[in-house]
Amino acid sequence: MVPLPISVCMVSGAEAHRIGPALASVAGWTRELIVVLNADTQDGTERMVHEQGGNVFREPWKGFIGQKNSAAAKATEPWVLNVDADEVVSGPLRAGIETLFAAAGRKPPHAAYEFPRCTLYHGRWIRHGDWYPDRVRRLWRKDAGLWAGVDPHARLEVRGTIGRLRGDLLHYSMETYEHQIAKTIAYAEDFVRHCAATGQRVGSADLWIRPAWRFVRSYVFRLGFLDGWQGYSIAWMTAFYTFLRYAKARAAQAGDGGKPSTPAPGGKHA
Repeated sequence: MVPLPISVCMVSGAEAHRIGPALASVAGWTRELIVVLNADTQDGTERMVHEQGGNVFREPWKGFIGQKNSAAAKATEPWVLNVDADEVVSGPLRAGIETLFAAAGRKPPHAAYEFPRCTLYHGRWIRHGDWYPDRVRRLWRKDAGLWAGVDPHARLEVRGTIGRLRGDLLHYSMETYEHQIAKTIAYAEDFVRHCAATGQRVGSADLWIRPAWRFVRSYVFRLGFLDGWQGYSIAWMTAFYTFLRYAKARAAQAGDGGKPSTPAPGGKHA
């Protein structure tokens, strides 16, 4: 098979313990692999990328949005596919992308494509609640997309129409509860910095109503209860994160010790 005209772009820190499956899932059928690696990473991630024929660019951490845009800017193919170090392109998703390019004569009709992302959480693939289908916009024509949003939640802005593909992007994010809680705290501090930078104010209703609503939405209305105890856990952790981000922002507004800590060098990786 002739590789598709796609540049796979990744950003990574010290991910040698889990980046292998992500690299393998895009090898052979895409034409280019680009990884922007944190400048201080020394755990063997660079060697693993080279073994898959990829190109590594070491750069200081600029935040998720900055790193992702830097990686995409280095692409030489007309299409870009973004995959994180803890994600794997499933067989059905790869088949869907290959079919798309074959049917379109290698010129897909939309400017970008989104597809569902499915997360493995404590031994269970989550198919309901706030975490699924969790459609992510990750395949786009290079001249039509740019990463934006608020770190660490990067969002691809697209000039043109957006199509949908079937097949899941597999997400192996949550390794332990400690990992999840650490991410929750870090994301809450990012929100505090965003509020300070934009002047966004947090009120009492945000603390009382938003967390409760997030639990009910995830567990009841989006059928999180069908995912067993894992669905229950996700709903509670989502509610906790919602409370924490607004509580810390409210404390910062009051000058009450809610000031976020300085991000660690090298950034954070989901």
